[in-house]
Amino acid sequence: MRSTLVLLAASLVSARFSHQYIHDHQDIARGALPNRWFHDDAHPVHQLFKRGPSTDGVEYAEVGSPTWSTAFPNGTPDVEQLPAIWVKALDDAVAAGKIPDTPIAKAHGSDNPTYPHGVDPTSPEVCSATYQCKIPGDIWDGPDGTFSTSFDDGPLPPSTKLNSFLKANDERATHFMIGTNIRANPKIFTETFEMGSDIAVHTYTHPHMTTQTNQQILGQLGWTMEIIHNSTGGRIPRYWRPPFGDYDVRVRAVAREVFGLEVVIWNQDTHDWTLTETEVEDATTSEKISTSMHKWLTGPKSPGLIILEHELTDESVQAFIDAYPAIKQNGWRMGSLATIISDSAYQNADTSGNVQPSVVGADVNTVNSTWSTSLSSSSTSSSSASTSSASATNIVASSNSNKNGGLQGASISFAFPVLAPLPVHIDCCIPEP
Repeated sequence: MRSTLVLLAASLVSARFSHQYIHDHQDIARGALPNRWFHDDAHPVHQLFKRGPSTDGVEYAEVGSPTWSTAFPNGTPDVEQLPAIWVKALDDAVAAGKIPDTPIAKAHGSDNPTYPHGVDPTSPEVCSATYQCKIPGDIWDGPDGTFSTSFDDGPLPPSTKLNSFLKANDERATHFMIGTNIRANPKIFTETFEMGSDIAVHTYTHPHMTTQTNQQILGQLGWTMEIIHNSTGGRIPRYWRPPFGDYDVRVRAVAREVFGLEVVIWNQDTHDWTLTETEVEDATTSEKISTSMHKWLTGPKSPGLIILEHELTDESVQAFIDAYPAIKQNGWRMGSLATIISDSAYQNADTSGNVQPSVVGADVNTVNSTWSTSLSSSSTSSSSASTSSASATNIVASSNSNKNGGLQGASISFAFPVLAPLPVHIDCCIPEP
């Protein structure tokens, strides 16, 4: 495998993770080249994943081969083993004041992380999505009338059942994949990719991201992007979804400034991951999911639906299959999330599947402003979740916390430049009781 990245040979720290995941992708729609690529040549991501002097026609190791698998961590990435080029990109972003000095949250198992005493997680200095703080520019809603199909935690054995159903119905999805699951399930990954579904980032080992240091965030996102890049002919993912919906302004800034990633959350949650979790309090059932789906699918079409679903178990996959007829019968425009909200799932590939791994196009803020405008014309409601331009934007923080990240309750809003150094100006209201 050719690479300009020098991977250190020290042993990697292994971590146990209760889920196994996989994703495959190959059938790519054909279309015209865009006028500009997603990131310009000056953006750090251009160098982070550059494979050589010429990235066209690069030969990558066969997916699933020993050469391929040994290039990636077999567990939690070791911060001492990070490629130097990633670390330099982070250091440069910190030095430029682009990474807020937000306190690191403390992990509490599967419960919500907590910040140090006196730190308000809904303040503009933190804005944790776990505590219902919402930053426009991060995607929570789809355009009106759309059903943005996506699944988390793959690739896994149940992904094969999902892929078969999607392919039989000429549907595609965006799969937010876990790096270790890709490494463990290369055949399923390839199957997913080659059938034309889109691949996005769900971190390497699925931690609460607000509990990670900046360097740990590099490892979680960077290695997931690298394994996807090397397994898809050089494609660089454009979107990521934080595990548990847990991220804040610091995590967002590292993902955006170093790797060019955009956040995607959700506006409805099936809780389908609890279908087989007998020890989880208030675990859901197939009947409960069916009831919720009926309510959402027969309800208002503004904003469009982005529903949190998983390819974790046969039961969670079946819940989607059972809901599929109602999606079609109720007139939703259905498609892969990435293609519903943008023209490509990748930073360096066009709608025809043409890839330029060494060139990652337009400036982030320029592209985001254009994308926000087009999305706003489709959905007034979704415009608050679409990407905004470089000038002042709003943060909306709900007064009611939901462990799974669903937006609810009263809110306050703040105004500040996207990814600009804090402090910021509070321009609005006290939350309702």
